[in-house]
Amino acid sequence: MEFYIDTAEIEAIKKYWDMGVIDGVTTNPTLIARSGRVFSEVVAEIAEVVKGPISVEAVSETAEELIEESKKLAEYGEHIVIKIPMTEAGLKATKELSKLGIKTNVTLVFSASQALLAAKAGATYVSIFVGRLDDKGHEGMDVVWETSQIFQNFDMDSKIITASIRHPRHVIDAAKAGSHVATVPPAILDKMTAHPLTDDGLARFAADWAKVKA
Repeated sequence: MEFYIDTAEIEAIKKYWDMGVIDGVTTNPTLIARSGRVFSEVVAEIAEVVKGPISVEAVSETAEELIEESKKLAEYGEHIVIKIPMTEAGLKATKELSKLGIKTNVTLVFSASQALLAAKAGATYVSIFVGRLDDKGHEGMDVVWETSQIFQNFDMDSKIITASIRHPRHVIDAAKAGSHVATVPPAILDKMTAHPLTDDGLARFAADWAKVKA
């Protein structure tokens, strides 16, 4: 299972890339806006650090506009993946971009049926937003389980990204469901890294070691 970090904050990206626990990055317009920086500078800086998939979002509405925007975004580097919305126009664009060899991440997927259509259209990745589904009273992880089963049944090429992760348990459940990727915010990666029993153990070892004569 691959881990992507869901942020546009370069320091957080560097931290976890250097740690060796992330394989790529996902961004979106909201995350870029929060950084307060120019889009092109942010993407270029991320690409200097991360030598793996970097998802950036196309924001056009029509299929034709999405295709043209995606072509320009793809020029940022070989690792760029274009986030395409799960709409009729998005599916049409995904089909054409697949023919051009441009990698796509169909985003804002909330059902297994949407995921199946995205895969049929040629999506490289399909992002299922489990946290947002949970917010509406649905079991977001059920969609990951269903989609994983369908993709395995038919040996589909698209990879599942579990997105909108709200807590470490989402990551574990995604791994159990067979999700190919989890895209995780820095705050959740921090929680996954730490445990109070680890801290207690280290403190005890340090205290005991202080009693040992050199």
